[in-house]
Amino acid sequence: MLTREDDVDAHALRRQGWTISAIAKHLGHDRKTIRAYLAGDRVAGERASSHPDPLGPFLGYATQRLFDDPHVWGTTLFDEVVALGYPLSYPSFTRGLRVHGLRPHCEACSASTGRDQAIIDHPAGEETQWDWLELPDPPAHWGLTGCAHLLVGAMPHSSQWRGVLAEDETLPQLVQGLHQVSQRLGGLAKTWRFDRMATVASPNTGRVTASFAAVAKHYAVHVALCPPRHGNRKGTVEKANDTAAQRWWRTVPDDFTVAQAQLSLDAHCLRVGDKRLRRRDGERTTVGALAAAELERLAPLPVAFPAVLSVERTVSPQALVPFGGNFYSVPPGLAASIVTVTHRLGTATLDIATAGGVVLARHERAPDGAGAFVRDDGHVRALNTAVLAAFNTAKPCKRKARRPPSPAALGEAQVLTARRDGHSDVGRDVVVDLAVWADAARTRQVAP
Repeated sequence: MLTREDDVDAHALRRQGWTISAIAKHLGHDRKTIRAYLAGDRVAGERASSHPDPLGPFLGYATQRLFDDPHVWGTTLFDEVVALGYPLSYPSFTRGLRVHGLRPHCEACSASTGRDQAIIDHPAGEETQWDWLELPDPPAHWGLTGCAHLLVGAMPHSSQWRGVLAEDETLPQLVQGLHQVSQRLGGLAKTWRFDRMATVASPNTGRVTASFAAVAKHYAVHVALCPPRHGNRKGTVEKANDTAAQRWWRTVPDDFTVAQAQLSLDAHCLRVGDKRLRRRDGERTTVGALAAAELERLAPLPVAFPAVLSVERTVSPQALVPFGGNFYSVPPGLAASIVTVTHRLGTATLDIATAGGVVLARHERAPDGAGAFVRDDGHVRALNTAVLAAFNTAKPCKRKARRPPSPAALGEAQVLTARRDGHSDVGRDVVVDLAVWADAARTRQVAP
């Protein structure tokens, strides 16, 4: 059985022109196995073991012992579980500890700070490093809770980096960001490197998720993960995060929209980031020059992976829905309603639906940040009709007319005065002519 990582590598190597025999030799599997996975006849990572877990009955004891003493030797713990009836060997026992992730992490023992670190070679076009950057205190009119999210991609050979703002860190937003940042970088490197973000791989096991394996196969790239708690393995993108936070985000004005902020980030990368000086083979150069030379090694970008992007929006009084720096029309009568905008990446249209799933409109998607107003002719006519139907030309009431208290009001005032003075019966039997009351009723029914 192929793991998801081997399955992704097999598809990437096949896209690069490798033969099935070469891929099988490289991955250490039979050619028939490789052919079956490339043809889609088999799915990676779905076969479950038919044997019961031998460590299962002892998990509670082992977990508690390692919680009490995270540094207890494996041999010591093995002696104890053998005495309790564990039937297999010491290698099987330690493998079970690793699979279940029972030994707690000790930051003091495992941190990289203060240790010797190797210098890693980064050939041109070999790797792109990715990371999410959480940006605090976004402008209030962006409608975000907590922070803004920036997906940053960096090429370690040239140190060139680009970023794309996103609403959250879900898989559809990640896929859209990967595609857009790759466009800005000029193409695809052979390997994408991530930390253990949950949308890419399991934080506990480090296994690539099934959903992201499909994304990696679509783009024909290898997926490499940093070791746990070793973010310095992708130091290029970490440094780009610092630059984005300190030199760009701190200067974004409060009145900028998301589209304007994205344009300012792109301009900052071109104006500042690509002008940084570098030295290669004793010669001075710039990040932009190195990136231009690296473009030859990058693969062309395919169409976007068809992930479904879904966000909630509020309809404006003009029957418009904002999305991606543009505005799209819906039928009138929905002002202040919550609708869902859905777009399948790689397609040219988007749908706007109610909370119950009823599609209200389908529009051609305009380029992000264009500030376009995409309005359906039927929506425009319906909105104009609704506005004209509610249009009122009646003369407003006079606000400065003299209207003293009427006889009926004076009678009520007399009753209240008598009640305050202790004469509750005063005024109750003085009205003989009911026409006075009828006149008072008519006065109250007709506006002044």
